[in-house]
Amino acid sequence: MRRACLGFLLGISASLLLAQAPMERAWVSAWTAPPDSEGPPLKPQTIRQILRPSIGGSSLRIRLSNLFGKAPLTLGPVHVAVPATGSAIQPGSDLALRFGGKPTVTIPVGGSALSDPVPMKVAALQELAISLYLPTEVPASTIHGFGNRTAYLSRGADATAAVAFPPGETDDSRYFLSDVEVAAVPGAQTLVAFGDSITDGVGSKLDGYGRWPDALAARLQDSPATAAIAVVNAGIAGNRILNDGVDPFVGPSGLARFDRDALDKPGARWVLLLSGSNDISASDMLPLSKDQVSAQQIIEGMKRLIARAHAKGLRIMGATLLPKAGVRKPFVHTEAGAAKRRVLNDWIRSSGAFDAIVDFEQVMGDPARPDHLLPAYDSGDHLHPNEAGYQAMAALVYRRLFVEASSGPH
Repeated sequence: MRRACLGFLLGISASLLLAQAPMERAWVSAWTAPPDSEGPPLKPQTIRQILRPSIGGSSLRIRLSNLFGKAPLTLGPVHVAVPATGSAIQPGSDLALRFGGKPTVTIPVGGSALSDPVPMKVAALQELAISLYLPTEVPASTIHGFGNRTAYLSRGADATAAVAFPPGETDDSRYFLSDVEVAAVPGAQTLVAFGDSITDGVGSKLDGYGRWPDALAARLQDSPATAAIAVVNAGIAGNRILNDGVDPFVGPSGLARFDRDALDKPGARWVLLLSGSNDISASDMLPLSKDQVSAQQIIEGMKRLIARAHAKGLRIMGATLLPKAGVRKPFVHTEAGAAKRRVLNDWIRSSGAFDAIVDFEQVMGDPARPDHLLPAYDSGDHLHPNEAGYQAMAALVYRRLFVEASSGPH
C-alpha cells in the first residue's frame, strides 16, 4: 500500500511554505562543496573559482574552511564577481568581501570563517567567480577533491580584482571555499543532497553542471511555485556513512559530518540521503575488521542520521542504492555486496523510517540484469550514471516530491 500524500509527510508544498513564512528575507544555503581532504601545499597565489548558486538573493556571504590545514590560514583579499569567458570576469562587476570589516582573515586549524554580507543581486543559477588571495605559503590546503569545475591558479601578486586573470595553472578541485549563502525571498528554504560520488556527480562532464542536484535545481527554477527552493550538493566522492576515509574512500564519515554539511546549513528543511554503497564496497575491499560492516550496521547508521535530522526539525528522504555489477577497478562487485544492497533497499522502502522514499534503483537499474545499471544511463564504469542518468534521477525526485505530493492520498 502506498504512503499517504508526500506533501503531507514533507510539508514540501511551495505555495504553503511561502504563505506561512515570515515576510522578510533570510539567509539560506545556495551552494556548498564540503571539505573532504587535505590538498597540496601552496605558494602565495590567487585562486579564482567559478560556481553556480541554486537560488538567488539580494546579498551574499561565503564560508572559507581550514578543516584539513596544518597551520593557521590567512586569506585575503577575497573578491566576488560575475564571470565572463574562461578565467575572466565582467568589468565593473567585482566586489570585495570582508571578514569582521577587514579585507583579510586568519582561520585556525580545523576552523572556518563566514564573510560579512555584501549587497549583490544574484539570480538563481547565475555563475559567480570567487577569487581568493593567499599572501603566504600554506603547508596544506583544504579541498573538495571532485569539484568538477575548473579552478584557476596564478602565483605571485594579488590578482583577485583582475578582469583578465594572469596565466597560471588549472585544477578541478575546490580550494578553501565551502559555502555560498544568499539573502533570499521570504520563505526560501534548502534541500540538501547528502551522499557519495553519485551525488557528487562523478560521470558528468567538467564545467557542465550535469549532476543530478544541478538538474533538480534547474527544474525547480522552471516554475514560480518551486523557485524558492534551493538545492545544495553535499556529496563527497568515496564517502561512507560509518567510517572515515581511507584510500580509495574519502572524507569524514557521514555520521561525523552530517551536522556541518547538512543539518546546520541555513534554511535547510529537507535532506535527501543517498549513501551506503561505499560502506558495502569497503567491506569487499579493505582488510581491517572495522571496515567489515553488515547491512544491519549500515541500517543502524541510517537510523542515527534520521534521528538527528528529526531532532533538528528537518525531514529526511531515503534513496535506494543503485546497482553496480561490472564495476571497474579499484572497486569490486561481489554477491555478498549485492545481497547487502538488496537488504538495504528493502529496508529503505518498507521500514517507514524515512519521511519519504525516492526509488532510484527502480528507474536506474536494468530490468533484464537487476544488478546492473541500465545501459542508457551508464557512464561506462558501470558504477556512476552518465548525464542522461542524472537527469532521470532529478526528474524522479521532482516527480515524487512535487507532482505526486500534490495529488493527495492514495
